[in-house]
Amino acid sequence: EVQLVESGGGLVQAGGSLRLSCAASGFTFDDYAIAWFRQAPGKEREGISCISTNDGNTYYIGSVKGRFTISSDSAKSTVYLQMNSLQPEDTAVYYCNLAILQRGYWGQGTQVTVSS
Repeated sequence: EVQLVESGGGLVQAGGSLRLSCAASGFTFDDYAIAWFRQAPGKEREGISCISTNDGNTYYIGSVKGRFTISSDSAKSTVYLQMNSLQPEDTAVYYCNLAILQRGYWGQGTQVTVSS
């Protein structure tokens, strides 16, 4: 059974940092790309970053580029999202996502709140 479990969210002041973790199980970790999405109150869920776990290629949307860093640890089957210079507009529930054979899997999400 595929499982994704996010952790690391919390309350932080503007300009602060958090590191999110996504612990994965139930599939061959190095065979797929894993993405981070977020959903702010009243807004649609948006993809913000992804990593190809077998070659390390990464992608970021413009609003987080230069502030967020995605990485993976195959030994721990975990993907991380290091978030620096956090701003109130980064407040959202953050989810990790995996697609296998056109089926999407989601974790339960972790809340990130940035106070001004």
